[in-house]
Amino acid sequence: MQTTFTEEQLADPRNRSSEAILRRCVHCGFCTATCPTYVLLGDELDSPRGRIYLIKDMLENDRQPTADTVKHIDRCLSCLSCRTTCPSGVDYMHLIDHGREVVEERYRRPLLDRLYRSMIAVLVPRPGLFRLAMVAGWFARPFRRLVPGRLGAMLALVPSRIDPASSVDRPQVFPAEGPRRRRVALMTGCAQQALRPAINEATVRLLTRLGCEVVIADGMGCCGALEHHMGRTGPSHQAAKKNIEAWERAGRDGGELDAIVVNASGCGTTVKDYGYMLANDPEWAERAERISALAQDITEVLVGAELPVADADGLKPVVAYHSACSMQHGQGISGPPVELLRRAGFEVRQPAEGHLCCGSAGSYNMTQPGIAARLGKRKAANLAATGADVVASGNIGCQMQIGLHGDLAVCHTVELLDWATGGPKPDGVA
Repeated sequence: MQTTFTEEQLADPRNRSSEAILRRCVHCGFCTATCPTYVLLGDELDSPRGRIYLIKDMLENDRQPTADTVKHIDRCLSCLSCRTTCPSGVDYMHLIDHGREVVEERYRRPLLDRLYRSMIAVLVPRPGLFRLAMVAGWFARPFRRLVPGRLGAMLALVPSRIDPASSVDRPQVFPAEGPRRRRVALMTGCAQQALRPAINEATVRLLTRLGCEVVIADGMGCCGALEHHMGRTGPSHQAAKKNIEAWERAGRDGGELDAIVVNASGCGTTVKDYGYMLANDPEWAERAERISALAQDITEVLVGAELPVADADGLKPVVAYHSACSMQHGQGISGPPVELLRRAGFEVRQPAEGHLCCGSAGSYNMTQPGIAARLGKRKAANLAATGADVVASGNIGCQMQIGLHGDLAVCHTVELLDWATGGPKPDGVA
């Protein structure tokens, strides 16, 4: 793609990066076939290629974003299926992130939209506050059909049961069972702590069983993904720096870390991107790159280990594996979760349209509930068509979205692996 940035514009490192990305696009349109919003809506501007044109025009012409431009950029799920499909290697992830940052800087949203997005940005990254909000939502949940628009959609996402905070998520060190083979830090996440604390509990049991000392670092918090994908670069970079400092301290205080383990693939994609996010910050660039290099999805850590498979209370359910977009497209991980489940004795089936997003996409099912619901129902139907007994996924947002729109029990991959290696049966599994 030909570009016409001025030298003055290219003095901004963000524009230099985006120009290099734009130049790789050859207008081929392969991305349109795998873009969920284009598949649903059929609008060129709701395809990656269309959004690339909108962002290019906005950047090159220093144009104020219009309401229509913002609408199409907001509709992007950042599922990154287009990046997997693209034969030219267009780095759409970083281009759409830059586009959203520009929208946040230059466009003044309507008051109610600003308030709603700010509420999400304040509540979700803070587990204690988020849990309190869910308790309030639980009481309002029976009346959700009477609440219009996005607030009603948000209430629909409140789970039927709200678990108390888990002691596992507090700063501490869990010793390995037997000889220590590795020392790892576990990212406990934010929304996941409130929505399904059993995931972190299963992860700690599984890692310690396999000889890992597990550190829950003091000072660690939200990965920053939610605000980053809203274009709020300042807060997201602060979250990244806070985590970098926490993991650096953990490495100094108790011994070098072999890995930073992430069990929510949306968070993992972001932590692995800290090096890029902070590349233009001289104080943090090298430190961020080191942390990104240590980050691994839990299945990447486990795939090289010997799983001591237990009986798992007799017959094991048939598992439909849902590969989260942030796992398969964001991190390029597709084989290890399926391999691990099969090695643990589960029959694993994979659904049709496995490349299409379920509609969760961070806060997308709260900000774009109509499109999200259509994608959620489509995904749930494809999973049910496998004839499986339970759905496994590596991302909490996907679990909640699929559970909302389908009838199958949904749990995290590590919960099934923990059960198969001697842990408790996951909630909801028959």
